[in-house]
Amino acid sequence: MNARPIDEPHRVSSQLELLFDLTFVVAVAAVTAQLAHNIADGHGLAGLVPFLQVFFAIWWAWMNFTWFASSYDTDDVAYRLLTMVQMAGVLVLAAGVPAAVGHSDLGIITLGYLIMRVGLVTQWLRAALEDPASRRTALRYAAGISLVQLGWLLRLALVETGALSASFQLPLFVCLVVLELAVPRWAERARATNWHPHHIAERYGLFTIILLGESVLAASRGVEGALEAGEISGPFVVIAGSGLVLLFALWWLYFLVQSGEGLRDRRHRSYLWGYGHYGIFAALAALGAGLEVAVEQSGHDVAASPSALGYAVAIPVSSYLALLWAVHALVVAEPVIFPAAVLGCVTVILLLPLASPWIGVAAVVAAIAAVCVLLVAFTIWTAAVKNRAGARRHGPRSSGPGEP
Repeated sequence: MNARPIDEPHRVSSQLELLFDLTFVVAVAAVTAQLAHNIADGHGLAGLVPFLQVFFAIWWAWMNFTWFASSYDTDDVAYRLLTMVQMAGVLVLAAGVPAAVGHSDLGIITLGYLIMRVGLVTQWLRAALEDPASRRTALRYAAGISLVQLGWLLRLALVETGALSASFQLPLFVCLVVLELAVPRWAERARATNWHPHHIAERYGLFTIILLGESVLAASRGVEGALEAGEISGPFVVIAGSGLVLLFALWWLYFLVQSGEGLRDRRHRSYLWGYGHYGIFAALAALGAGLEVAVEQSGHDVAASPSALGYAVAIPVSSYLALLWAVHALVVAEPVIFPAAVLGCVTVILLLPLASPWIGVAAVVAAIAAVCVLLVAFTIWTAAVKNRAGARRHGPRSSGPGEP
C-alpha cells in the first residue's frame, strides 16, 4: 500500500467508490425521510438538531473513506474487503436513523459508526506498515480515530445509564465533533497525504449529485402521498415542476467552478473547502425533506403552517447558496458568482415565506426557483461579458462549462 501520485493523470472514481456511495444513498434517504415527517408534524425545528447530528455521522464517514482512498486506493483483495466492512457499517447506521431522529436513541447508529471506524483504522494501520515514508501520519490517523471513537462509546454509555444529563448531551457531541475534525489536521502535520485534487473534486461532485437525486426521490415520495389523497391540483403541478427547476438550477451553480484546478493550486485550503461541504450537503438533504412535505401538502392537510413549509424550502436553499459561494471562493482566483448577487438572492428567498399565508406554498416554491434561475442566468451573462472583454484584449479563448 504505497501512496498514489498527486499528479497521476486521468484519475477518476473507481467502481468500488461508486458502489460505496450507493450505501450512503440508503442512509441519506432515511435521515431525509425522518426530517420530512418532523416538518409535516409541525416539529421541524425540534427535528433539525437530530438531523444535523445524524447527517454529520453520515458525512464524516464518507469524508474519511474518500480522502483515504484518494491517497491509498490499492484496489486489491484486502482493500476491497475492508471497504466492504465500512459499507456494512453504513447500512447499520442507516437502520438506526429512525430511532436516533425520532427517539434520540443513538445505540444502533453508534454501532454502525464503530464498524466503519474499525475498517478505516485497519486501513491506516496497513498503510503505516507498508508505506514507511508516511508511517507517522498513518499512525496518527489510526490513533486519533480510535481515541475519538472511544469518546463516542463513552458518550453512549453515559447517556444509556443516565449519568449524562440531557443539557450536557449536545455540548459533549459538539466537543467530539471538534475532535473528529481536528484529527486530520493533527495527523497531516507529520507528513501530508498524497490526495489527488481532481479526484477529490470529482468525488465531491458525485456526492452532490447523489444528494440532488435524494431530493428528487424525496419529492417523488411527496408526489405519491399527494396522489393517494386525491386528484392532481394546480398547486401540486406548480410545486412539482418548480422543485425540478430548482434542483436543476442548484446543480448548475455547483458545477460552474472546476474545483480540481483550484485545489491543486491551493492545497492549504483543502480543509476549509472539504469541511465547508458539510453545510452544502446537509442543505441539499434538508431541501429534499422540505420539497417532499411541500408537494404532499398540496394533496392533503399537514400540521405545519404555510410559513413553516415555505421556510423548509427557503432556509436550505439560502444556506446552500451562501455556503456554495464561500466554498467556491476558497479555490478560485476570481469569484464566478458575485457575492452581491448571492446576498440579494438569499435575502429575497428568506423573505418570500412570509407571504405564504396569502399567496400559498406553491407560489413561494415557484418564486424561490425563479430567483435561483435568475442567479444562474446572471452568472452566465456576466461570464459571457467577461469572456468577450478578454477576447477583445487578448484574443479569443474557449468558453467553460455552462458558458455560451
